[in-house]
Amino acid sequence: MNTVVAAITYRALLGRRRIVLLLLLPLALIALAVLFKLVGEGDQRTTVLLLQSFALSTMLPLLGLIAGTGVIAPEIDDGTIIHLMSKPISRPVIIRTKFVVAVSLLALFATVPTYVAGWLLVGNEAGIAAGFAVGALVAGIAYAALFLLLGVITRHAVTIGVIYALVWESLVGNLVPGARRFSIQAWGQSVAGQITDSPFFRTDVTLGFAVPALIIVTLAGVFWAGRRLRGYSLTGDE
Repeated sequence: MNTVVAAITYRALLGRRRIVLLLLLPLALIALAVLFKLVGEGDQRTTVLLLQSFALSTMLPLLGLIAGTGVIAPEIDDGTIIHLMSKPISRPVIIRTKFVVAVSLLALFATVPTYVAGWLLVGNEAGIAAGFAVGALVAGIAYAALFLLLGVITRHAVTIGVIYALVWESLVGNLVPGARRFSIQAWGQSVAGQITDSPFFRTDVTLGFAVPALIIVTLAGVFWAGRRLRGYSLTGDE
């Protein structure tokens, strides 16, 4: 990891309007949790439904898309990545640094709010808050790697990411049970299911499949992104 690259990336993401996008969904999640608590709906069933359908299925993939593509795609689009690559920093190090930045942002803006929302509703009951927070963390790591890779290999990373997150995972995954085996959010829910013992939470993907899949996607995404950036010429042509 390179601290200079990390500092530049943090400033680029947190100093632009992306910070507003990063804040909107977590604040909405916590606001919904407070609302449910105030109206007397703070039970396990409501909490699981909120965290499963909003936190992990909607908020997390969208934040992963913003953070994963945002750490590098804008620099490639406007050509400023050329100045960074002209420095004596290896390109795999650049990718690994940007990956760490994306993961840290997802931990802050997705994992923490998920735990807070769960805790506000049911405290530490049945391990729901902790389980979904851990699920959000591991899935966020895989999302960061996947969307970082998309940001390197295509200028249509956001479009492809939205299709994957909202069409494949949310729509196709809900209609075709077998498709959930290839869904990062389903893998995260599988991990969450090992920590929470709430009777209202069921997962479709086994842990034995989810954990290797998360590891493979993460390692392959970071490795391939580093290879692709290494082949990116200083003239901006691939």
